[in-house]
Amino acid sequence: MNGERLQDELDRKPFVCEEQDHSAQDGDAIAQGATPFASVPAVPVHPILRLPNLADLGMALVLLILGWVGAAAITAGALALHLFGVSTARQAMADIHYTLGGQLAWYLLAFAGCLVIFPIAWRTDFFIGVEWRAGAALRARWRLLSAVTFCIALAIVDSVALPGPDNAPIDNIFRRPDAAWFMFVFGVTLAPFFEELLFRGFLLPALCSAYDWAVARVVKRAAPQPDAEGRIVWSAQAMAVGAVLTSIPFALMHGAQTGYSLGPFLLLVCVSLALCWIRLATRSLAASTIVHASYNLLLFSIMLVQTGGFRHLERL
Repeated sequence: MNGERLQDELDRKPFVCEEQDHSAQDGDAIAQGATPFASVPAVPVHPILRLPNLADLGMALVLLILGWVGAAAITAGALALHLFGVSTARQAMADIHYTLGGQLAWYLLAFAGCLVIFPIAWRTDFFIGVEWRAGAALRARWRLLSAVTFCIALAIVDSVALPGPDNAPIDNIFRRPDAAWFMFVFGVTLAPFFEELLFRGFLLPALCSAYDWAVARVVKRAAPQPDAEGRIVWSAQAMAVGAVLTSIPFALMHGAQTGYSLGPFLLLVCVSLALCWIRLATRSLAASTIVHASYNLLLFSIMLVQTGGFRHLERL
């Protein structure tokens, strides 16, 4: 009975869907200057975060300063303990254990700070942020080989056309076989890694991004957008300017070893430009590090042969 009564009620009062006509209201709103779909919230557009940038470079320099302070404290402690028979700063400056040991401590302390700070700031792995990309370097092995060959050819031409001074400051290190071996190992392993990390891991991309950012603000032109894989893209002009501005301080840093003579300085600038090209062409910091280490290895190998395994350093 209840079912029949309910059916009778539905038959007498059929359900009607009342639609409200908003077309007139929408037309009035548009006529009054309102924007269609104004009630739909706009999706915020965030600027592309280019890493590493100048702020990251500044942080890396701060970490270098802190690392230098820590290395100086370690050196002072070693002097207080008279390690290696050295007790004065003048003696330490002429002792390979202190010169290279202090530099190694400096690099390691700064690198440790980078491994702590930048993954937090970037929210990604440190080596992803600096584009280490070892796989890309291995795939470009023939290009790396050509870059090493080019750098060695430059070194040979430079040694003939614009040779360095006979008694360069770096020659003072090659007075003892053990010091030469220390330089050999350090020069083909840790030195290329840390130098590439600073100059082509931080400085080069920061300068490229800064150039494109400045040009975009001056000429009101958008900077290049990331590629299909999400990697930052720089303009050709930015890469050229960044490579030159990276190579000058790179050469100046090494200039003290050769007395800032013209020939070695120009060679270092050209080698740095080649390293910048490899870094930018492969988008791999590992690639420029491999070329840098291979170049140093070949130079040290030539000295190794010339001196009979560093036993006759007077032949240099």
